Amino acid sequence: MVKQRLAYNWYAAMVAAGCMVLYGFDAAVFNTVQANKQWLAWFDHPSGELFGLINTTYSIGAIIAGWFIAGPTADYLGRRWAMGIGCFITIIASFVQAFAPIHKVGVFIFGRVLIGIGQGIALTAGPVYIGEITPSEIRGTVMSFWQLFYSVGSFIAYWVNYACGQHTKTLGEWSWKMVVLFQILVPVIIMLQLPFLPETPRWYIQNGNRVEDATAVLRRVRDDEQEVQDELLAIREAIVFEKEVISGSYWALWKDPSIRKRLLIAFVLNMGQQLTGQGTLNSYSSTIYKKVWTNVNTINLINALNATFGIVFTLNAVWTVDRFGRRFLFIVGGIGMACCMLMVALIGLETPDAKGGGKSEPVGISIVFGLFLFIFFYKPSWGATTWIWTAEVFSMNVRSQAVGMCSQMQNVAQVIFNQFFPTFYNNCGLKSFFFFMSANIVLVIFVWFMVPETKRVSLEEIDVLFGGQNHIEKGGDLLNVEDPHHAHARELDMSGREKGVGVTYVEHPAREIIDE
Repeated sequence: MVKQRLAYNWYAAMVAAGCMVLYGFDAAVFNTVQANKQWLAWFDHPSGELFGLINTTYSIGAIIAGWFIAGPTADYLGRRWAMGIGCFITIIASFVQAFAPIHKVGVFIFGRVLIGIGQGIALTAGPVYIGEITPSEIRGTVMSFWQLFYSVGSFIAYWVNYACGQHTKTLGEWSWKMVVLFQILVPVIIMLQLPFLPETPRWYIQNGNRVEDATAVLRRVRDDEQEVQDELLAIREAIVFEKEVISGSYWALWKDPSIRKRLLIAFVLNMGQQLTGQGTLNSYSSTIYKKVWTNVNTINLINALNATFGIVFTLNAVWTVDRFGRRFLFIVGGIGMACCMLMVALIGLETPDAKGGGKSEPVGISIVFGLFLFIFFYKPSWGATTWIWTAEVFSMNVRSQAVGMCSQMQNVAQVIFNQFFPTFYNNCGLKSFFFFMSANIVLVIFVWFMVPETKRVSLEEIDVLFGGQNHIEKGGDLLNVEDPHHAHARELDMSGREKGVGVTYVEHPAREIIDE
């Protein structure tokens, strides 16, 4: 029975993690089509500035969704509904992009905006759902698959593109349209499974104090009744405290000093994820490889292999994040990425160009090895751990809104870099990698002094790490619970239910608490 509950918990979390496939696929799609001659001809060979705009419009849609739509959607309709709505919009947007009329790049751009909105909603609800339904002792391990699924999305896109690229003469414009349309595959799969997933217990308590529904969910994903009642008690205590003492609205983001501190740190971490250079590399690796390799099929193959190794490298987070902690991965990953950026820049700058353009094959292989080594350090650290840390540090009253805002700071940074990087790279070439090297060093210093360890801390007690009050203990005082951390065992009535535990609350004038 224990194995069934644990397996079901993993199943529910993995469905939610599938939302990240959407993000990985879309980032790879634009990277692949920009090297496709049929796509370039279909939209009249966009210039460098228009090129950047096409990529940037996705981020604009995602930012709008993350800051103004995703949080309220996940809080009022539920995490499952938010994931479903985001997936549905992504499907519609994929069709808009794939069937944009010839020479009508504006329609393709509209599809990019729309897909950003859909993914902005889904990418907010997904990590929140995983964090709220998963036990704290394995939360980091389960959330590691969030970044792994990003690599799965890139893997699908790059290999589909590689296959289509082998038959461009036969497929014509369908060589890029098929790549775009494959994006509907995963959101359809997610939508079909959402009816079989429970809503999170924390959402049920937050919305109407639905104790019976929350208890039923916990009994489906936890090992024993004592564990169910302990977690239920902690959730109720924390939410009562947040609503009555802090704020039941998003104003707590600005009113509570400890939440403001978390918000600012998470902003830096999420923008830092793009400052590492990964976001730019993922969007413009084809452009970078053109300086090294002259054959498009070779570039497509390298991108596909990069995505494949990305899946393998992300798995390192599964066994490290709950063992060594979030800070360890941030610091080691940042140092490793800085060294890789330095290595790639020096190899490229200190070796001569081959005849006919590009680099010699040994030099090209060395550069590709350096970039593959970069993702070895990036994937389990600033790739996976940034999402893990962001999804687990905020209290229930602001969690969805805060995660939406913080995660979209990645796109704020990406908007800036995607606009100027093509010009930056054209003017500076591989010297631009020194910038990313320096950024990684600065990020390591920031983590060392500013980011606390959150490994295996329950969601309801994480405020203490940032100078806030313990929401469980303070909520227990409001509810007049003698032991705020443990439900008291008692025999159940004679109705025939199996033995369990329960909690009796003394009525508090500030809020009516229903004895279960």
